[in-house]
Amino acid sequence: MANIGKRVARLREEKGWSQLELAQRMEVDNSVISKIEKETRKVSSDELDRLATIFGVSADTLLGRKTAGHGDSRSEPSQENKYVNETIEQALSHVMSFNGKPVTDHDRAILQQIAEAYLKGRDPDEDNQ
Repeated sequence: MANIGKRVARLREEKGWSQLELAQRMEVDNSVISKIEKETRKVSSDELDRLATIFGVSADTLLGRKTAGHGDSRSEPSQENKYVNETIEQALSHVMSFNGKPVTDHDRAILQQIAEAYLKGRDPDEDNQ
C-alpha cells in the first residue's frame, strides 16, 4: 500500500477539502487522516472502501494498481473529469435533506458516484434530441 497516503492527499486536495472535512465524511478523527496521509498508519479494508466511495474512485486506484483496459490508474484526471467532479460537488453542496431527513456524507458520496457515472457515460448528442 505504498504511496496510498499521497493518493489520498492528492484526491482530498483536488476536492478542496481539509483533513478535518475528509475525516468528517469518513466519520473518523482527523488524526486518522493525518496518519494515513503521512503513511504512519495502515488503512483498513473498511477505510479503503469508504475512501474509494467518498472520492468516487476504485480501491485499485487508491492502491496505485493498473487496471486492465484502463491504463495507469495513477494518471491525473482529465480536465473534463475535473469539471464534472467540481460541478457535481457544487450541486451536492446544496442538498441538505430528502423527505425531511438529513442527507449524510455517505449518502452524498453515493449520489456523487451516481451522478458521475451518469454524466461520464451519457451520449452528448442526447442533449440535442
